[in-house]
Amino acid sequence: MFITTKGRNALKIMIELARNADGGFISLGDVAERQRESLKYLEASAAQLSAAGLVISARGKSGGYKLARNPEEYTVAEILLSGEGSLAPVQCIDNGCENAETCMTLPLFKELDEVIMNFLNSKTLKDLLK
Repeated sequence: MFITTKGRNALKIMIELARNADGGFISLGDVAERQRESLKYLEASAAQLSAAGLVISARGKSGGYKLARNPEEYTVAEILLSGEGSLAPVQCIDNGCENAETCMTLPLFKELDEVIMNFLNSKTLKDLLK
């Protein structure tokens, strides 16, 4: 498993929104400044978070982004998946493989995938704020 910039940026955005969950919308420019990240890179991640229904967006002067739910209702897994698409340690878990029936390593990687997903599903956005 390799978490790319997209996944890390999704977490950064969500953490900033969770820090300000009691307020209104937060501009992506503010998030970029606080996280010392490129606005351009964050825009792509914010669009994926919005498409996944994890954030609410609003245009205009007082627009920006805010959480669609409470921080404790988000798992780290779902946030990362919005940016990554998959967190499987090997490609064949998601896409299948012509050698799956005889592959001696596939059970190991399936078990590793389960461990990873169980761990990431056990952590919430609220946990990251601590």
